[in-house]
Amino acid sequence: MGKYLLAILLITSSMSGCFGDALSNDERRGTPGGLALACLQDDKFEKMEIHFLYENGYDPVAKELVKTRIQNVCNKPGGITITSVETDFSIDTVWSDDDVRDARWENGGDAMGSDTLHWYFLFPSGKYTDESVLGVAVDASTIAIFKDSVDEAEGLFGRPSNEEVERAVTVHEAGHLLGLVNLVYDSPIAHEDPDHPGHSNNEDSVMYWAIESNNVGNFISGSLPDEFDDDDKSDLEGMASGELTCSDQLWS
Repeated sequence: MGKYLLAILLITSSMSGCFGDALSNDERRGTPGGLALACLQDDKFEKMEIHFLYENGYDPVAKELVKTRIQNVCNKPGGITITSVETDFSIDTVWSDDDVRDARWENGGDAMGSDTLHWYFLFPSGKYTDESVLGVAVDASTIAIFKDSVDEAEGLFGRPSNEEVERAVTVHEAGHLLGLVNLVYDSPIAHEDPDHPGHSNNEDSVMYWAIESNNVGNFISGSLPDEFDDDDKSDLEGMASGELTCSDQLWS
């Protein structure tokens, strides 16, 4: 993937909202990365179901891409299935972390209530409390993508398009559920951005820090990354094999 030209200098302040301001301590919910091993390994969960809950008119565009990216790194011999449900969240203005968690648990089931692992991707109307944030991971099985903000992040001359932005942001947040970068483990590779914890310092990685903010619209040439880079994959392989110790796991 080619390097990107920047229309303006990217702001280097830390992201707010990326992992939520007040993570749930509920043992069923955990924190982002808390079900990484449950996904990467097949000891307990041989199957996985990804639930896309979306408001009317907010249909996700990256469902098959997310499934492919997760299949490429997670051991699920029973397969990964997608469920799409149009959902009235009854919030159409500003979303907090608690709003996202409440909406997911009111409209979805236990992430580990069977032999199938369940993750939930919400696509509501409205925006996050920090309008520069396009997506947020709020617990071990839940992310939200704010398409109203995604649409506004479309770049000059439609490059990148809002669909490209949405695909990249959706895979990026899925990466946080997998524990990237260094959320529940310590990588032997120096690829975490020191100014943006939990994110990659490589602009060719979908985990690059600017992907989930409206700064992403500043990329005007090349393609937005929607794939984990070699360092991300090495971390995931190490976690899956047990070479890298993982903390805060709801199941291991």
